[in-house]
Amino acid sequence: MNNTRIFKMPFSDVYPFYIQKAEKKGRTKEEVDQIIYWLTGYTKESLQHHLDNKTDFETFFTNAPQINPNVHKITGVICGYRVEEIEDSLMQKIRYLDKLIDELAKGKAMDKILRK
Repeated sequence: MNNTRIFKMPFSDVYPFYIQKAEKKGRTKEEVDQIIYWLTGYTKESLQHHLDNKTDFETFFTNAPQINPNVHKITGVICGYRVEEIEDSLMQKIRYLDKLIDELAKGKAMDKILRK
């Protein structure tokens, strides 16, 4: 995997696609945000700060207040890779988010998405 390009991509460039994917399936921006808060520990204000400042993915995840301790419960395939087997820590976090948004778009209940 050539990760350099996605690591330097602004999170704010991809965020609208997460929302669009969810809304196409009847889910909401608030649910997307809730997933991001759960995964990263960001608040509404700190997420907005990163969106406004066009923070890249690498900085976004490196500066996350706390990656949720239950991320190890996120398993399955995303973009042809098993998320639990991705060796690069940063790429794994990005794919965790992709996987959670996929689950949201597929209609999974929020309690299950958030591994409660």
